Parts: sequence; structure tokens; C-alpha cells
Amino acid sequence: MSSIEHLFKNNLQWAEKIKQEDPNFFKSLSEQQSPEYLWIGCSDSRVPANELLGMQPGEVFVHRNIANQVIHTDLNCLSVLQFAVDILKVKHIIVCGHYGCGGIQAALEDEDHGLIDNWLRHIKVVHRFHKEKMAEVKDSPARENLLSELNVIEQVANVSNTTILKNAWKNNQEITIHGFIYNIHDGILKDLDVSISS
Repeated sequence: MSSIEHLFKNNLQWAEKIKQEDPNFFKSLSEQQSPEYLWIGCSDSRVPANELLGMQPGEVFVHRNIANQVIHTDLNCLSVLQFAVDILKVKHIIVCGHYGCGGIQAALEDEDHGLIDNWLRHIKVVHRFHKEKMAEVKDSPARENLLSELNVIEQVANVSNTTILKNAWKNNQEITIHGFIYNIHDGILKDLDVSISS
């Protein structure tokens, strides 16, 4: 069996470093949670929300799943969304996809992947919605990148169509939904210019 002791050693070093930089950090962190941002991103280990935004723990409320999807039957995602909107009163919801996404790649394949195929079916629907646009792109990586972007745009629409957001906007709560794409090759975020605020 492989050892995980190094994880505890890493954690201790990380906590000590933080305390040296700011002795009150963990005391302050433990007494409040008031992030302005909800991040709905991919589970991919190469896309760490806090780090790539340059933010500390406590500044971003995070939900992650395969290919950053917002599905109206996913009670996990909807519960996170409701907590963020109704309890934390976040001001911004960021749906962030990324290039090189394994979920997007698998959705484009005509292969059996097992249980995950049920989840990927939602991406296949996004592909079907944009069949003509997708057909124009012949290069495989470019097709994956395009579908990654189209998927983010679709998920932004899905967030905006939840009863959670509709009720928040009806009650004049200030929340804007944004769609970003992250390039794992250079670490840069791109705004897809699909923000919705009411």
C-alpha cells in the first residue's frame, strides 16, 4: 500500500508558511465565510480555482464536477448554488471550463466509457445544439476547444434559468453570472463575454 504521510507533512509546511506570513490568518478564516464568488468548474486537478484567480482560502466558494456542468437534476450542484446565493449572498457566479478537458474529449468519442456516459450525454446535447458550427471545424483539438467554450456558454444559461437565480433577481439581489475558459497550456483565463446579471 502506498503511503500518504507526505500529504500531512505538506499540509503542516503549508499551514506554517501561512502563519508566518499572517499569524491571524486561520483565526480570521475560522470566524467567517463571506466569499463574493461562486466558482463552478471542472474536477480536473490541473484547474485549481483559488490559485489561478490569485485568491486565498475563504475568498471563493467552489463546486466542481466533470466538465463544469449545471444540470437541473443535480441536487449537489443546485444545493451549492442555493447556499451560495441565499446564504453567502455571492455577487458573482463563475462557470469555468478549460481547454484539454477529458470530459469534452470523451463526449466527442464514439466509445463506451461506462457510467460516465450518462453524465457526458449532456455535453453531447450541447454538441447537437451547435452541430453546424462544430462541423465547420475539422481540426480535432480546435473542435474540442470550441465544444469546451460552447459548453460553458450553455452552463451559464442553465445557471440563469434556475429558480434560485430567478428568485434572487426578482428580489433585486445583485448577482452576475460569468463564463470563463482556462487555458492549461499558459495558465490564462479568457472571458467568453456571456455575462448575465438579470
